[in-house]
Amino acid sequence: MRTTVQDVMTTEVAAVNEKAGFHTVAQLLIDRQVSGVPVIDDDDRVVGVVSEADLLCKEEFKERYYGDAYFPPLRARLRHMTGSEHGTYRKSQGETAGELMTSPAIVTTPQSPVVAAARLMDKHGVKRLPVVDADGRLAGIVSRRDLIKVFVRGDEEIKEAVLQGLPLHAVPKVHIEVRDGVVTLTGQTDRHTEAISAVRHAENVDGVVAVRDELTWKTDDVALNPPVWGGA
Repeated sequence: MRTTVQDVMTTEVAAVNEKAGFHTVAQLLIDRQVSGVPVIDDDDRVVGVVSEADLLCKEEFKERYYGDAYFPPLRARLRHMTGSEHGTYRKSQGETAGELMTSPAIVTTPQSPVVAAARLMDKHGVKRLPVVDADGRLAGIVSRRDLIKVFVRGDEEIKEAVLQGLPLHAVPKVHIEVRDGVVTLTGQTDRHTEAISAVRHAENVDGVVAVRDELTWKTDDVALNPPVWGGA
């Protein structure tokens, strides 16, 4: 069985209403020792995320001393209006979570595989994802630290997961050993393709760190039927 977000997410989530004031948001980040929190509307639907970086936009445009009004040069203003820094100056003028937040939020669902959540984090360069239900309401939050929980599964649990995914006819032919998340497959299958399938299955089991392939086979059906590349 694949590990899903609901298996590792945190359900006690620090969140703020979009109408919450700047000081409320700042105090929550400090009290909960987090770098960002989801922003929700009055129906508990996630509308964005507010982070330390969003709050610091206000500091960026403060005067350094009396009369030192900071007006960014043209290049900086263009950078703030495009790309990842879009709306930086606007956020510096914000007073509420709704005005400070980054929106729309990058979210995931409880049923999503942890692999999909990890790829989403990597794609958008974020460290955590709000988890929402079918109606878009906040159900939890999942962080990078939560996702690595799959790698601390017990060796016996991993072995059982690998075993369950093998075809029944291959079970007595494949011997599985797991140590510290590293799976070693030994034995002899009837066909080369069966060995390849067993290895690929083991590699895709949550918690597997690496797979050592020591399988042999009776018939090399890969060599007998090599793949055809390209077209006519």
